[in-house]
Amino acid sequence: MAADRPDLPPRAWQRMLSGRRLDLLDPSPLDVEIADIAHGLARVARWNGQTRGDHAFSVAEHCLLVEDIARRLRPDLAPQWRLAVLLHDAPEYVIGDMISPFKAVMGGDYKAVEHRLQEAIHVRFGLPARLPETVRKLTKRADIIAAYFEAVELAGFDDAEAGRLFGRPRGFPLDAFGQPRLGLVPLPAAQAQGAFLDRFRDIETRRELADKCRNRAHGR
Repeated sequence: MAADRPDLPPRAWQRMLSGRRLDLLDPSPLDVEIADIAHGLARVARWNGQTRGDHAFSVAEHCLLVEDIARRLRPDLAPQWRLAVLLHDAPEYVIGDMISPFKAVMGGDYKAVEHRLQEAIHVRFGLPARLPETVRKLTKRADIIAAYFEAVELAGFDDAEAGRLFGRPRGFPLDAFGQPRLGLVPLPAAQAQGAFLDRFRDIETRRELADKCRNRAHGR
């Protein structure tokens, strides 16, 4: 085994359940599969697992939530950008969900690996390697709003603390005490995985229809 062979270079790839072997330092879009992403994200816990409920609140559920919020903020958001939002944390199917304070400690190396994975994922699914700034800003805004709801509903934060860290969302349902709430419920991994795949397929179907309409309009 490699542990007994210090002369061997360290392994920088991971084998996926699909059979793909993904190089973490130089990821190829050809080795990225949505089934692997959904499986992995549904089993990665947000907030280091420090959330209420019988199940962890997974990154897959977080991605669904962020995409929901982005559509609420931009009802006319094109399918391709909806897909970009859904996949905004997709690299975590390989590298896990490191909480923000620890990311800051880790510095540039972690970010470099994350960015390379994100670009490979974008290219695999027909998105620009680097997204337009408007899409990046929308995703960030939706991500912060999602963090607020996760914090107060699942992670034990009170509204004042979450408001200081993430800002208090406006235009969302209020509970009996006048606080924004969505009623988040952590799902079993298999259910979260299925929901993520269903959303991906729905967006891809809408994207194909939009492409056909655009081509028809241009006489192609």
